[in-house]
Parts: sequence; C-alpha cells; structure tokens
Amino acid sequence: MIPATEQDVVAAVAEAVAAKEPLLVQGHGTKSAMLRPVQAARTLSTSGLSGIGLYAPKELIISARAGTPLTEVEDTLAAAGQYLIAEPPDLSALLGSNGMPQTLGGIVATNLSGPRRVAWGAMRDHVMGVRAVTGRAEIIRSGGRVLKNVTGLDLCKLLTGSHGTLGIITEITLKVLPAPEATGTLVLPGLDAVKAVAVLSDALGSPYGVSGAAWLPAEAASRINAPVPSGQSVALIRIEEFSPSVTYRLDRLRDQFDQPNATILDTATSRSLWKAVRDARPLAPGEAIWRVSVRPSAGPRVLEAVAPLGVSGFLDWGGGLVWLSGPAEFPVQAAIEKSVAATGGAWTLMRAPEGFRGSVRAVPDEAPALARIRQGVKSAMDPAGILNPGRIYAGL
Repeated sequence: MIPATEQDVVAAVAEAVAAKEPLLVQGHGTKSAMLRPVQAARTLSTSGLSGIGLYAPKELIISARAGTPLTEVEDTLAAAGQYLIAEPPDLSALLGSNGMPQTLGGIVATNLSGPRRVAWGAMRDHVMGVRAVTGRAEIIRSGGRVLKNVTGLDLCKLLTGSHGTLGIITEITLKVLPAPEATGTLVLPGLDAVKAVAVLSDALGSPYGVSGAAWLPAEAASRINAPVPSGQSVALIRIEEFSPSVTYRLDRLRDQFDQPNATILDTATSRSLWKAVRDARPLAPGEAIWRVSVRPSAGPRVLEAVAPLGVSGFLDWGGGLVWLSGPAEFPVQAAIEKSVAATGGAWTLMRAPEGFRGSVRAVPDEAPALARIRQGVKSAMDPAGILNPGRIYAGL
C-alpha cells in the first residue's frame, strides 16, 4: 500500500493492528538489504508522502514529507547555495538498489551520514522536528521549525535511526547550512593504516577546520576516479570553505606534515573523490558488507584482524568508521564481532544474502539495562509489534 496522506497511514496501521498482520515499512525499498530481513504480511511505502512543505533559506530550515526524493531536497538547497550538513550517502550501488531514488525518510530512519559526520555530527544531530505514526495508529509530533526549540520530549533522536521499528515517519524538518564555495583535499601517499590514522588525528585536531579524513589502502584507492598515486595507499584530508581560506589551510597542513609526495586536489576533483568515499565505492565487491564504528586508533587493528579471512576495507572518520567487505560466512561474521568487541566498538551488517542475514546478528547485543529500556520504548510505541518486526533484533 502507498498512502497519500498521513491519515491514510493512520488507517493502514489501525487495519494492520486489527488484523494482527505485521507491516514492512519502507520508502522505495532502497535499504531493504540492510540489517535483518523483515517477515511481514503487508508492505507500507511512504513514497506517496512526497513534497517540500517549507523552505526558509534565511532561517536555515527545510521541512519535507518522508517520501520526498533526497535528490529533490538536495537540488532545492543547492539552488539557494545550501546543503544537508550530514552529507548522507547514496548506498544504492552497495545495497543493490540502483535505479530507485532514496527518500528523505529513509535516510533519517537509518541515520546514515557521510564523511562530514566526523566534524559536523550525524544526521540525527540536524533533525529539528518530526511527525510520525506509531504502532498504536496515533500521530505524534516532536520538535519544531526553529533552531532554539525545547518543545516536548525529544523523539527526533529516538526515531532517527530506528529503522521504522518505533513509528512511521511522515514529515521531517532539518537544519541546513550554506554550502562551501570551495573544497580541497590534501593527499598523503604511502602511509600504512596506523601512521595514517595518526596523521588524520593530527589534522582533525588542528585549527584548520578539517571536514573529511579517510585512509584507503592501495587496492581501494584504485577504485576511485581521482588522480592519486597508483599502487599506493592514500590518506585524504578535506577542507571546505571560501577559496582563499581553503588554499591557505591546505598549504599549512602540507607544511605541517612535510610529506615530499603530498599533493593537493582542486574543488571539482575533491568533490568527486569524497562523493566516492561517501558512497563506499572504494570497497571491493563482496558477498557481505559491514559498517564498523570504533575509536579511531582501533580502526587499523580491525582491518588487520580480519584480513586473513579475505576481508578488506578502508577507513573514514579519521579511522573511526571501518567499511568491510568479504565472504558471507559464519567464521567471518564471528571474527568481525570478536575484533570489534575487543575495541569496545559496534558493527552493522549492511548487506548479505537473505538467508545469511536471517541467521546472524545484524548489530551487537545490547547491555541488559539498555535492552530493557529499548523493549519498554518499543512496547509503548508499538505494543502489537507490527512495525518492521525483526529488522534490528530477531523476534523484535
């Protein structure tokens, strides 16, 4: 079913509750390969809830319905010289959903963020307000359309990243910012992962306003369409600002690291390169994809631990985000879980064959206290358990 209005969503949820039939909630289904498969008798698509309801460039606010294509939102902002702060990725190629547009609701429901997250925060940090329909067939509203907003409970952060398991998001209000005039990238070739993370950490801690910090091993670097040294790993440092400022700061960083083979990429080349990093295009083709979050210094250890099992990857967020690609095999899954647990980090199974996804954990188990809180929230918002059951945790 494709509801055209919020009231249609309410009616659809009420009908599903009465029939005791679970709902698969999605936009265009571009992220259906993520996490665990949902077994549901009905499908509800928010793609019919489309359109930008409010855009106030001077107030740095945009509000749109959940099914609005992300490209429509981005194009509207670009026409006014603004952008989405969290740099949401387009993972359609990674998830095998080429050809279908991402929706704003899908990005918010999955809390996906790109390289800029290391400097400016995640998608949930920029959600100012939401409207949603709970599993009780009730409309809820949280936040608003002003930056200084303390109205009610902060359900925005709760719903952002909930993968449609707590409520069906129908409208989102986001904070936006002016887009940078220029972008530049400092490329440092030949560093191993440990040395690269040290350099990236120094860059992020510098006063130069770094907005992207990634490391690609040689194999991964060969998959991006950018003039980087062939056959070598590359550490990438991005700065975005006014053109003279970008030039000055990149020059200072190059002097600071004193790497004889360092190069600087211009705006057009940099934006193309970081779009590739954003969309995880440096990853090798693999049956399964994992997205790992650890403290930056632990990123290289994770890569090293799983490499003997045929798993490869690269680092973003200064080493704090590890993209991994490898065989969809239980020993591989176990090795990733073990290596990440040793660092105190977390992992997400982003893509795998459906049978494998249904047989393993998609995210780590929670501590008992947190699990009780989550179950209490789930019971309050979706007591019948009809919204995307099993998407994150088996049986829930």
